[in-house]
Amino acid sequence: MEQYRVLLVDDEEEIREGIRVKINWGGLGFELAGSAANGMDALELAEQLRPDVVLTDIKMPYMDGLELCRRLKPLLPASKLVMFSGFDEFEYARQAVGMNVSEYILKPINAPELSAVLIRLREQLDHERLERRDIETLRLRYAESLPILRELFYTRLLDGRIPPEQVRERAGRYEIELPGGWWAAALVASAPSQGEGGGELMLPAIQSFFQGHFALEGCELRTVLYNDMVALLVRLDSEERIYPLTQELGRLCLMAGTLLGLPLFAGVGWPCPGPEQLHRSAEGAAAAADYRVLLEAEQVFYIGDLEPGRSACLTLDEAEQRALSAAVKLGEREQVAGLVHRQVERVREARLSLPQSHMFFLEILTALIRLARAGEGEIEEIFGPDFNGMVSITDFRSLDELEQWLLGCALRLWERLNRQRTDSAWKTVERAKRFIAQHYAEKELSVETLCAHLHLSPAYFSTLFKRETQKSFTAYVTDLRMEQAARMLRDTEEKTYLIAERVGYADPNYFSYVFKKHFGISPSKFRAGEQP
Repeated sequence: MEQYRVLLVDDEEEIREGIRVKINWGGLGFELAGSAANGMDALELAEQLRPDVVLTDIKMPYMDGLELCRRLKPLLPASKLVMFSGFDEFEYARQAVGMNVSEYILKPINAPELSAVLIRLREQLDHERLERRDIETLRLRYAESLPILRELFYTRLLDGRIPPEQVRERAGRYEIELPGGWWAAALVASAPSQGEGGGELMLPAIQSFFQGHFALEGCELRTVLYNDMVALLVRLDSEERIYPLTQELGRLCLMAGTLLGLPLFAGVGWPCPGPEQLHRSAEGAAAAADYRVLLEAEQVFYIGDLEPGRSACLTLDEAEQRALSAAVKLGEREQVAGLVHRQVERVREARLSLPQSHMFFLEILTALIRLARAGEGEIEEIFGPDFNGMVSITDFRSLDELEQWLLGCALRLWERLNRQRTDSAWKTVERAKRFIAQHYAEKELSVETLCAHLHLSPAYFSTLFKRETQKSFTAYVTDLRMEQAARMLRDTEEKTYLIAERVGYADPNYFSYVFKKHFGISPSKFRAGEQP
């Protein structure tokens, strides 16, 4: 089993060496990954080693154990902190509890006591590791639940509760193949002649019957229980196959009456160009099924025959608006282009009248205008200098020309929002650099004080700062202080301890320690012109 990593921090080398030698690290399930003589070095090591356990003294130069634990708390939230000290005072213990310290040990430390602490910590870490492994168990249970999840997927697909851009990704997650091409939804139920509720009890039998007897060449069938009916999801090899589909469903309804003793009826929705639009076909199928009350002699009702005008109606529904918004705000250029193209293709395929096409075009345009206003951009910058909202589909010579205009507007908006996002990150880091340049001489300077000034969380700022500068906050401040110190050593005759204070170090010895670590040479030798 993988051993847990330990970082040991104590300013007394003899104590560090004694702990290293006397503890049976491997036998207890640990490895001593590193050690440090003070809190500043320990903080730097912790960023590199990411230890599972930190053993630290309280009283140390430069940075004490309490301050170290306070800084490690957000950096290593899952690590166990153990504090030891020769000072048996309640205040230390109280503060240690506030730092989420796991154990508090009084010096002198003996091997059995520390070993017992490590055993307890190992048990805690083992328990947490087992919890993580439980995730694998959950994944197995997920696989066992796939049939139910697939049913839920189909139900949500028919309800229109899956954003179009997520349909294929979710289908793949549930190991469902949804090829492109024309699709249609049909809803099958039994007429209420069996007594109240009798038809519902037969739904699984109806589902199995259609799955086993459907035989329309070139078409593929999926069935699912849906709203007290059986939903049929049919992939057609062409749009024109919708009428052979209605004939096949009529044949099956007659056969079910003979074999199952059930009078069935079916509503069929409009064919749609892709599984992402099946909810529209399901809406049409439900509306067609309602005609059973008026057309009692029929068994199969096709919405295209009953409401021919409605098949030529398009709307930019909420899910499609969310998809467009997500692509323009956070997506790639290709996503924006694909979404605009898909909406224009819908107009082509639906063969809309001119007024209906114009209304749909205005819905897309209105969605883009809302995004532009939310992004605090100039409307004219996105839609052109003469734009006043009075744009008509007749202003364009073809749907291709309309698509290019819409795409140009969407991409200009995408570029502006992307630039705003990038500029915002850059401006934040520049503000941070200016603050550091103004306050690097203050020994109290920390990421917390900087974030309070910027009104940002330390975790978000640290990620942003590292991404933009390729340095951590601590490394950046140290580099700046060392550059200033080197300049003053070269250009002035000031004493070293004064230079240390002027660059933010209250302890001149620690300043010399950091300076030598940074440049490989002491401040005095640096001033004398010696090379490292």
